[in-house]
Amino acid sequence: MKILANENFPKTSVLFLQSTGYNIKAIGVDDAGISDNEVMEIAISENRLIVTFDSDYGELIFKHGYKPPAGVIYLRIIDYSPEYPGQLIHHILSTTKLDFTRKISVIDQNGIRQRSY
Repeated sequence: MKILANENFPKTSVLFLQSTGYNIKAIGVDDAGISDNEVMEIAISENRLIVTFDSDYGELIFKHGYKPPAGVIYLRIIDYSPEYPGQLIHHILSTTKLDFTRKISVIDQNGIRQRSY
């Protein structure tokens, strides 16, 4: 699975996911400062699953028509260590049978909600 870590996703978590074998591209490292629209375009062209803490991605999907095929995971967690988001993503991707294709998935303290697009 190919992942695109938005600029707000901790570098420590990016490194953790790389060390566990994920093909992950980090906007904060490779393309710092680009717009959310440009992040969407990269995700679409490279078929990458976006992981982000930015709530604007729902609007980009449902109001502006972006449809990244691999999906978007929006993390709504607070008070976490820098490695925790990466550990959480790894746990979800490796232990659940959830399909993220053409879905926005919201992960918070209550669980995971998914909405297709």
